[in-house]
Amino acid sequence: MDARCGGTSEAKDADEEVQKICDEVKSHAEDKAGRKFDVFTAKSYKTQVVAGRNYFIKVHVGEDDYIHLRVFKPLPCAGEKLELHGIQTSKAHHDAIEYF
Repeated sequence: MDARCGGTSEAKDADEEVQKICDEVKSHAEDKAGRKFDVFTAKSYKTQVVAGRNYFIKVHVGEDDYIHLRVFKPLPCAGEKLELHGIQTSKAHHDAIEYF
């Protein structure tokens, strides 16, 4: 699917930028999940171009446990911070990242 048409990109391996996004929203994810994560390592992600960019990120949170995050990153001119728009818990390594 073409990300420029509002769909999500193909899944890519997480990089340093995506890990920084995860680090910034970790406390919000913990609040939404109602638990603390000892491990919080971004593994892969998809993006969606909107008025800014949505990141759909698979995050390893320890043992065989994963969560999926939807994080909105506004355009630089908006000057706003990252927003955690959604979280899916109880995911596995093999679960595909889907739009949510």
